[in-house]
Amino acid sequence: MKATNGTKKIFLETHNIRKLHTGFGQFNFNLAKALSHETEFLNEHEVILNCNNDIVKKALGTSVSYNKYLPITRYPFFRIKKNFNLWHSVNQNTKIEPASNAIPYLLTIHDTNFLDEEKGASFDFRMKQLKEKIYRSDAIVYVSEFAKTSTHAHFDIPNIPEYVIYNGNNLNNSVKHTDAYCTNFVPSAPFIFSIGQVVEKKNFHTLIDMLRFTTDIHLVIAGEMKSEYVEVLQQKIRLHKLEKRVSLLGTISESDKIFYYKNCLAFAFPSLREGFGFPVLEAMTFGKPVFLSNKTSLPEIGGNHAFYWDNFDPEYMANVFMNGMNQFHQNKDILSSMYKNRAQKFTWENAAKEYMNVYKSILNQ
Repeated sequence: MKATNGTKKIFLETHNIRKLHTGFGQFNFNLAKALSHETEFLNEHEVILNCNNDIVKKALGTSVSYNKYLPITRYPFFRIKKNFNLWHSVNQNTKIEPASNAIPYLLTIHDTNFLDEEKGASFDFRMKQLKEKIYRSDAIVYVSEFAKTSTHAHFDIPNIPEYVIYNGNNLNNSVKHTDAYCTNFVPSAPFIFSIGQVVEKKNFHTLIDMLRFTTDIHLVIAGEMKSEYVEVLQQKIRLHKLEKRVSLLGTISESDKIFYYKNCLAFAFPSLREGFGFPVLEAMTFGKPVFLSNKTSLPEIGGNHAFYWDNFDPEYMANVFMNGMNQFHQNKDILSSMYKNRAQKFTWENAAKEYMNVYKSILNQ
């Protein structure tokens, strides 16, 4: 039941909730959804989302409130003047801010990837933006220990409360494993699956190079393909004559994604920079062996029983993959169970409860 007048109003700046195929979109949506189920908390607090998406509203219902702020509110003169009791900057890169600096402010930091990705004026803007958010915060939440460590390495953090709250596994409560079906491409051979926005930092091209040193295995890569990096992958495929063994699918449906997780030989994610890494847990939900780079947050999320690449020499990667698959098949029941158990430890219910404790702590100051 939605809170009534006189309750404390908590605003979540969730503009990325409209991009449900992205990591930020999934974070926005799943945190809001978990909060929408916290009836006792919502009896005393009104949770307000920055959202005008009918699909999201239908999924979350009326236990939370919705406001939609126009892009013009990104500019200081037009900033939001409503008197919220707490403002949660859910997305560290948002330009939408409250007009008053007196409103208690919580910031979630997902990563500092832009330090390696941006240059020139864009880099300067992002640095200034995050610094301002950090300095105005009453508390900061990081999505991983790595995100916290990397933030401290590059920014001066004021003496405020800091928390690490892990994201949930997006598939824990929504998967009907037996109903998985595919309306897209269905591989005719055992395949490695990978998914993510197809940009350079995801490092997908190393999987194509690796495939040359394997036999009878295909590779399926899914995700938004709008960057110039897509052409790099296509050139690799043509160069190595792997047109019949590599499939670039673009954005796929939820049911297709579940189908590929459920039926793949293994999941591979050689990403160079991740603040968290949702696909790792999603693949583990199905008990699949996961092969990851040992960069940034991935060892923290993948845990001790994932397989890791220390470098991206293609023959070395193939050896790690084949040795890892041999280990997996020799201990399939045990390892598969370990993966599933690890995936189930990351829940949005737990994340929501931890965020509610942070909200209460700030509101009670």
